[in-house]
Amino acid sequence: MTTPEGPIRLLIVDDDAMVRAGLSMILGAVADIEIVAEAGDGAEVPPLVAAHRPDVVLMDIRMPGIDGLTATETLRRTSAPPEVVVLTTFHADAQVLRALRAGAAGFLLKDIAPGDLVQAIRRVAEGEPILSPAVTRQLIAHVSDGGADDRAQRARRLLSRLSEREREVAMAVGRGRSNAEIGQELFMSVPTVKAHVSRILTKLDLNNRVQVALLVYDAAS
Repeated sequence: MTTPEGPIRLLIVDDDAMVRAGLSMILGAVADIEIVAEAGDGAEVPPLVAAHRPDVVLMDIRMPGIDGLTATETLRRTSAPPEVVVLTTFHADAQVLRALRAGAAGFLLKDIAPGDLVQAIRRVAEGEPILSPAVTRQLIAHVSDGGADDRAQRARRLLSRLSEREREVAMAVGRGRSNAEIGQELFMSVPTVKAHVSRILTKLDLNNRVQVALLVYDAAS
């Protein structure tokens, strides 16, 4: 996603009314963020997204009815979906890993500092994930998630579709490098790096850089 024109349109999804109120109070005071809607259940998300076209969705995981993971998976299958950031109280949670594999742009802990929350929303709206590969590796290392051998084989097969240069860029993404850092490492301009990342996402049918990092980690496991 490119930087939106005007304020960042935000949808807040959490079953706890107090959490929604707190987020609304904090984020509603930020000039470049506009809260377009709130929801207390995942079932409300698709119609609200269709009606309000948010740029970013802050998505709680555990909710009655349709949970945040199912809602995330549903959203990411639609055309031109908003970026999704899942909310969690756990560093190592199998549900968070599932959300990342579904295409969420990352996750935030609910005790995040207000200033960091604002910066995270801005970064996601600009197309940057808010989950570092180091945190991704921590999640994978601490979460019991079967099928590692199958994932490794699939990841290697997918990465083999890339050109040598694209694989170099993918490996750098997996190491948590920014576009500028990748450009310095591989002697490319930032626009060229962005073009390579875009082609990687298209070739591998991935949603964002977090999924590239997960794929690189799977291939090395």
